[in-house]
Amino acid sequence: MTVDVTVVGGGISGLACARAVQDAGRSVRVLDRGRRVGGRLSSRTIDGRAVDLGASYFVVGEAEGFAHVVADWEERELARPWTDTFQVIQPDGSHAPKPGPMRWAAPLGLRSLALDLAQGLDIEAERVVGRVEPFRVDGEDAGEVVLAMPAPQAARLTGEAPGGEQEWEPVIAVVLRWDERRWDADLHGAFAADDADVSFLADDGDRRGDGAPVLVVHTTSERAHRHLDDPDAAVAPVVAATKRLLRIDDDPVATHAHRWTFARPTETTGEPFFRSPGLSACGDAWGESAAVRTAWTSGDALGRTLAAS
Repeated sequence: MTVDVTVVGGGISGLACARAVQDAGRSVRVLDRGRRVGGRLSSRTIDGRAVDLGASYFVVGEAEGFAHVVADWEERELARPWTDTFQVIQPDGSHAPKPGPMRWAAPLGLRSLALDLAQGLDIEAERVVGRVEPFRVDGEDAGEVVLAMPAPQAARLTGEAPGGEQEWEPVIAVVLRWDERRWDADLHGAFAADDADVSFLADDGDRRGDGAPVLVVHTTSERAHRHLDDPDAAVAPVVAATKRLLRIDDDPVATHAHRWTFARPTETTGEPFFRSPGLSACGDAWGESAAVRTAWTSGDALGRTLAAS
């Protein structure tokens, strides 16, 4: 039986789109190539605890619809305010606070928020899609098709990225675990200024709230480009940079590297989503700034539009 909408991609934008369609009383299914949904809201269990490998945090901002979702997550203790102040670390290791909006985190890892959005949806996991056309997926009737993924990945399925080409930057996320915490308690997260290897460091124990001696370090896109074929090769330069920036003497006792070939768009479209008959697209590139709230808002807005058509 053909559904009204088929969403390809189970990240936050695809799940928000599917929820909006279903909440409006229309039928929808989600196809995702992973074992579990989440996309770049990715957490992986390492040494017995979930570690956030994708997005480092999220901000609510002025996204009213997303604010209601976050309020519900907070009430159910799925999400919590983390910090409104990061650090900026200069090449010489000196720190300066960088106040900003409240950043939110998830005690069980950000993927837990995607899993919550997925509750009650018809989701087919580990489904590798080979070809998408208007109203069709892999040659079968699919209703309205939504591509909820980075444009370069969408182009592989359609031959041409819906809404036009977009450039995306890679990142390698490197998990570093020590036997005990060896950095300042007020680190929270930090931007590395003018570093060739590291762009952002997150105190994963602090943002998760369990105090684990774990950092998740995101490389610069330049460093990631060098190691897309071998992410583990990025570990050594990231360890060296992290020890230098945080003035840590000892090596971590365990490491793990995760490649994100399409981590973030270099610029956004300014439009909420792409819509054409039978084939649409949503995600964090469709908005004013690439962010978790942008991805949710894009998917939700597209889902409402499809449900009303």
